[in-house]
Amino acid sequence: MEHHPRLLAIATAVPPFELDQDDVMQRVNAQFGSRSSSIARLMPVFANTGIERRFSCVPIEWYYEPHGWTDRNALYIESALALIESAANRALADAALRVEDIDALVVVSTTGIATPRLDARLIERMGFRRTCKRLPIFGLGCAGGALGLARAADVARAHPGARVLLLVVELCALWFRRDDFSKSNVVATALFSDGAGAAILSTNGDGPAIVASGEYTFAQTLDVMGWEIENEGMKAIFSRDIPALVETEFGRVLDDFLAPLQRSRAGVTRLLAHPGGAKVIAALEHVFGLAPGALTDSREILRSYGNMSAATVMFVVERAMRRGALTPERCGHTLVSAMGPGFTAAFTLLEYP
Repeated sequence: MEHHPRLLAIATAVPPFELDQDDVMQRVNAQFGSRSSSIARLMPVFANTGIERRFSCVPIEWYYEPHGWTDRNALYIESALALIESAANRALADAALRVEDIDALVVVSTTGIATPRLDARLIERMGFRRTCKRLPIFGLGCAGGALGLARAADVARAHPGARVLLLVVELCALWFRRDDFSKSNVVATALFSDGAGAAILSTNGDGPAIVASGEYTFAQTLDVMGWEIENEGMKAIFSRDIPALVETEFGRVLDDFLAPLQRSRAGVTRLLAHPGGAKVIAALEHVFGLAPGALTDSREILRSYGNMSAATVMFVVERAMRRGALTPERCGHTLVSAMGPGFTAAFTLLEYP
């Protein structure tokens, strides 16, 4: 019998600077409005996001000054390490484990560059065992939380009994572009936030099991979502077609993922989805035949934390777990999902076998 990796603990962390959405909107209007005639028609996006507050690794005044790649990336390394250390310590405490008990580190992040990667730096910083296996993952974008759980489960499954620590951190807000008046930059400014999540998985222990995972990369969609690297830093790529892609394609590829498992879309007990934005959540509710507003975990995390790219779905799963939705009695067939650059749909299925 296969020993499924179980989710022993999950925890999150946010940086110290809280951003109020109304305040950000007023500041952006004042900053951009006098320099671009197109800003006024884009301002409603702030109210339409469903976000009330977000968090940043720098105070809001920092964004008023010009910053290049070197400055931003140095802040990424410093802040990302602080966040994943905080999230890791919380997860370890929840699982009643020590740093020395971890056998493998899987670290997912797209919003900065570091070599040695964050996992190597964390071993030095926190004192993980020198023999700890390392798997850094770059480039998954918003799909990185769901796929990170899948990859960490693969490592745990390949090494029965090993304790695998998954760390996901994104500092999206760090890449705000003060001289870019494009729609993509305004949407990113309205949505993006900073945060981190940590999860501990092992084939030994209690908790919901990751019984299956999958992904589907759509053809001819490389330009739908991603980041471009420029001298000023990273520039977000968004397509207006994302909600429509969810409406028309997500259900089909999900059904193809579930069918070999003898599961069905109708049999999914709970959807814990990465809340890319209010329109994406609404599209997912339609795909599942749910009433508007039914995806309360995803909507609440978006409202209170914004879009933290890959880290966001970790917050959604943590919220569900802490409110008792992932117990043996209530978990059922819980689907963790996200979509990211590729354009890729990612699925991770939680159950109690």
